[in-house]
This record gives sequence, C-alpha cells and structure tokens, in this order.
Amino acid sequence: MRIRSALTALAVVLAGLVASAGSSTAAGGTTAAYCGITWGSAEKSAGALSDAPLVEVRTGRHDCYDRVVFEFAGPVDGYAIGYGETWTEGEGLALSPYTAGGALLRVSLRAPAYDDDHPGTVPYAVGEHVSNLLRYPTLRDVVFGGSFEGYSTFAVGVRARLPFRVLVLAGPGTHSRVVLDVAHQW
Repeated sequence: MRIRSALTALAVVLAGLVASAGSSTAAGGTTAAYCGITWGSAEKSAGALSDAPLVEVRTGRHDCYDRVVFEFAGPVDGYAIGYGETWTEGEGLALSPYTAGGALLRVSLRAPAYDDDHPGTVPYAVGEHVSNLLRYPTLRDVVFGGSFEGYSTFAVGVRARLPFRVLVLAGPGTHSRVVLDVAHQW
C-alpha cells in the first residue's frame, strides 16, 4: 500500500512538473516571446534602387540576436531578404554549397558594390566569406554573391530558420545602413 501511495504521489508531482515545464505563458495568458522578439521569418522587402555604393559589411553579436550591417556611401533603403537559395549576381551560381549554416538567408541589396567607374567598392570577390563568425550563436557565414546591374547579393548562413528583422538607418554622416538582425532562438 505504501508503495502504491508513493507512486501515486510521485505521478502527481511529475505531472505538475511536466505541465509547468511545457507552459511558457506570461501573466496575460499568451506565449512569452524570446527577448520580446516578434519578428517572424517571412520575406521582407522595401525601398527603391539606389546608385550609392556598398562600402562595408560587418557583423556583431548581441544578447538576443546576431547582426549583419551593410553600409553605403549615400542614401540606400532598398532590399529584399528571405529564406531560400541565393544565386550569384549575373552568373546564376547557387551559393548554398559554399555557405555554412542550417538555413540560408538570401540578401538582395538594391545598390551596387561598385562606383560610377565600375571598380569594386568592397574587398570581396564573388564567393568570398566576408566575416569570421567564430563564437556567434546564430550567424554561421556571410558570402558575397556579387554585384550586377545595380544589385548586390549576399548569402547569410544561419544556424536554423529563425526570426529576423531588417532596419534601414541613416549615418554615419551621409552614409546609410541596411541592418539584418537574426534572433538566437524563437
């Protein structure tokens, strides 16, 4: 009888633990978002074509997300970013075999990576890895896909298909930035 009572009590305790572990609700009864992030993973696009050239690409780690910053020498607000295969500009070569990560973000910037005389304005060749992403929780790779007819392409490899957002920021000075943030988790 004691064993049966002990097992029943244990079952009740375990059921309570499982129920509380599976519940991630906030006080309002809705599911709590990781770091308050509600971005989603659907494709995002905005803006128009610009002739301001891309001059720098850099990455950064934050508490809740990893970041890729594309900086331009002038006003730029055009982009299309979403999950899926990325192709090199002008050649049509798939970048997925050359990009690390469990999921691939296709980044198309509506601005060139060359100036008016057509020399490149970034130090990357097509297919080159842009940044060392060692110790990044989410980002795995950033690969330059080239620039053709005013569009510049990058493949951004991430750990998994995760929420992301895109920001367009002015500055520094007359420059502008298209910023891609990818959450560490859902």
